[in-house]
Amino acid sequence: MLLSRSYGAWLVLFLLISPAFIAPSMSQLDSPWAAKKRNMREKVRKMFYHAYENYMKHAFPHDELKPLTKSFTDSLSELGNLKLQHLPRNYNGSALTLIESLSSLVIMGNNTEFERAVTWLSENLTFNIDARINLFECNIRVLGGLISAHILATDSTNRLVQGCYKNQLLNLAEDLGRRFLPAFDTPTGLPYAWVNLKYGVMEDETPETSTSGCGSLILEMGALSRLTSDPRYESAALRALRKLWSMRSSLNLLGTTLDVTTGEWIEYSSGIGAGVDSFYEYLCKAYILFGKEDYWRMFHSAYLAVQKYFRHGPWYHEADMRTGKATYWQLTSLQAFWPGLQVLVGDIGAANSSHREFFYVWKKFGVIPERYLLDHQMLHPTEKYYPLRPELAESTFYLYQATKDPWYIQVGESIVNSLNLYTKVKGGFASVRDVTTMQLEDHQHSFFLAETCKYLYLLFDDSFLVDRNYIFTTEGHPLPILSSWHEKLPEAYIPTNWTYAKSEQQTRRASAMSRQVCPAIALRSGYGVQQVESACHIPDSRADHRCFSDEECGIDSSTCRRRSCSMAGYCGLWIQ
Repeated sequence: MLLSRSYGAWLVLFLLISPAFIAPSMSQLDSPWAAKKRNMREKVRKMFYHAYENYMKHAFPHDELKPLTKSFTDSLSELGNLKLQHLPRNYNGSALTLIESLSSLVIMGNNTEFERAVTWLSENLTFNIDARINLFECNIRVLGGLISAHILATDSTNRLVQGCYKNQLLNLAEDLGRRFLPAFDTPTGLPYAWVNLKYGVMEDETPETSTSGCGSLILEMGALSRLTSDPRYESAALRALRKLWSMRSSLNLLGTTLDVTTGEWIEYSSGIGAGVDSFYEYLCKAYILFGKEDYWRMFHSAYLAVQKYFRHGPWYHEADMRTGKATYWQLTSLQAFWPGLQVLVGDIGAANSSHREFFYVWKKFGVIPERYLLDHQMLHPTEKYYPLRPELAESTFYLYQATKDPWYIQVGESIVNSLNLYTKVKGGFASVRDVTTMQLEDHQHSFFLAETCKYLYLLFDDSFLVDRNYIFTTEGHPLPILSSWHEKLPEAYIPTNWTYAKSEQQTRRASAMSRQVCPAIALRSGYGVQQVESACHIPDSRADHRCFSDEECGIDSSTCRRRSCSMAGYCGLWIQ
């Protein structure tokens, strides 16, 4: 195994290890950088509260804010471009943005507002409504937000008024989870993309869904099962995930859309962007959160397939799952999460390379367009918008935690300045309709508060993570890594932010980031030299390195560069 089981033991403690271990605390940094981080932290705090307070003033308790008109939209049922049907007259929205903001309030130290929000949701939120919702979006935004907030509310360090909280958010989460279950009642176990919260799956419901839609439910539903001791939620999500994995091609690739009733693929082309992205993310993070070896084996195989068939230098194109042949050469804004995921597996070199290309596009346009055609070096003619997405900020945060390179602080500063320059309006922050003109659109998505502001804040102030061990869901909701949630603890697992590497001679402190790095290096320790294999390494097809074409050559373990086939028929680093 390239990413061995022993490496998996270190992965469990990935999350940013301890900021106190990776680098000096903020107060110990050189004063210019410490001052800059404090200044940027306060800028992000002001951004968050500008968005949050305008939502509370003009849109609460409805779902999301329209910042240009200072009005609201009830988007819970519109997630996936669907509209709520047959609303009761007294329906006032699901307070989606409030739910999404809960963990951000805690991270920024506003326990008072967090407590107020929890109290309101406990007394007012209901899911007993005739609403047709997107299962995936409702799972990551609402269920994930409630579960994360419940865990934070029961954390004694958050100092909620004693006796004030009695698991109300968990009760709401469990009620929502039960309303999800009818979606999984299919011949394949793959869930419908849409379900009615009151009546279940409608008779004429479409059977089409995405890989992300049925393969990115395990964190939230698994956590719900652990918290309630009801295995149904995790079992349903796991059955769907395993069925989806069984549908992979011989190349270990999956498509983008499929039919949940027949288990047949509809769209065979896929990449690491929309429709597939969080599938990869959740395989890795599910292993970290629950310790089940199946998740790691699936992720390991899928990651190597992505590196072999999608990667082209620092970019990732799309390819046909059946042949591995490139289909679409395009950058999508959702792909910008990938460097952050690569940090979690220690592929720092590849993560840095891709991240710099995404940031180049950001600098070119001022923000990242939804779709950019790499083969034509031009914007997609109809997808020129930027809806305040968080993925570049997310990857910047992870790379700074892994490297402590101050360049990433400068990247974060550039992102903050662009957001304030182009998207800030009197009524909040507006999406960009066209990045060439910076024409705005009247929508402040809830993920701007759940993720974009959160990751930028953590980039400049990671004190929330000190002495804590979290993973973040694809919607930015923190879930703690708990030994009680692990079916089998890896040998080297210690439930803190420290990791210790053991040998017969001695025990030494190490971080997950140092256990699997790119390019491969020899680590010197007190007991000799240890070769660490690169996470990006893909072996040549044949052990003797003979080849007939470039496709039979892998990725070099020393440089993370693609190997090619020479005229003499051997794989090597022939192209400089």
